[in-house]
This record gives sequence, C-alpha cells and structure tokens, in this order.
Amino acid sequence: MNRRTAIRRLATLFLTTASLAQAQQPKKVHRIGYLSAVDAATESARAEGIRLALRQFGYIEGQNIAIEYRYGDGKLDRAPELAAELVRLKVDVIVAGGGRWTQAVKNATKTIPIVMVGAGPDPVEAGLVDSLARPGGNVTGITNLTRMLGGKRLELLKIRPIRPMYAS
Repeated sequence: MNRRTAIRRLATLFLTTASLAQAQQPKKVHRIGYLSAVDAATESARAEGIRLALRQFGYIEGQNIAIEYRYGDGKLDRAPELAAELVRLKVDVIVAGGGRWTQAVKNATKTIPIVMVGAGPDPVEAGLVDSLARPGGNVTGITNLTRMLGGKRLELLKIRPIRPMYAS
C-alpha cells in the first residue's frame, strides 16, 4: 500500500467518523417556564393558545421544547417560591401572567428573559420595565393599555375626515 492510498483511506475514515458523530448529537430542547397566578384548569385555554402559536413556528412540546408549568392557585404569596423554582430549573425563558407574578420573576433573575402577559395597566409605573419603547433589562411582553390609549384613539378618529364611499 502506497502513501497516497493510506492517506485517502485515513481521510475517508475520518470524514465517515465525523459525520456519524454529528448525526448522534442530540438536538437542543428549549425549556420554557410558565408561571400563572391561577390554577391549571382556569389557565388551560391560554396555555393551549401558547402551545398552538409555538407550533406554528415549529416548536412542538415534547419534541423540541419542554414547558415547565407552575400555578399559584390564586395565592399571591406563592409567587416568589414558584419563580425561584423556575430559575433553579434553568429554563431558557419564563412567561409570567400578571404584574405581581412578573415582578416575582424579575426579583428572582436578572439573566433569564421574562415575557409578561397582561401585566396590568402600566408596567412602567409598576417598575417592570424602563419604558414601553425600550423596556431594558430582561423583561418584555404585552400589557393592557386600553384605558391609556382611549384618548389617542379618539384623537385619531377626529383627525381622519369622513369620506363618502361612493362619489356621485
């Protein structure tokens, strides 16, 4: 066996072994922490909606994501304990419902991203984010600003002239 043949065989063996090793690497399963103030039965519709939305982006529970559910059963004093538990589990992101529950998670971690869902009328006033335009820190999400936006909606309604649908 000449030197070129030996190098080819060694290279082929190396490439075959490398591709097998890559094929055996497990896919990362992203872990989501889900913290709710209410019980599982009350929260089931919202949790199902989140699962369906994730599925539309290719994330399927049990395949490439795992969701750690924690429910407060209406007991506010459980918020810090449950938030700390999710942090100890080292989830990749925490979804928290309600301002006080989001605050408990914010107090428990400065590094894990937090997504607030329905965090009351003003997350800036509650100290959850620096501003709506630039939340800063590790908290983002949606809020219920319906009362605060009422005046702006009325202003927009006044500015737009009403035009007839059909010109004669």
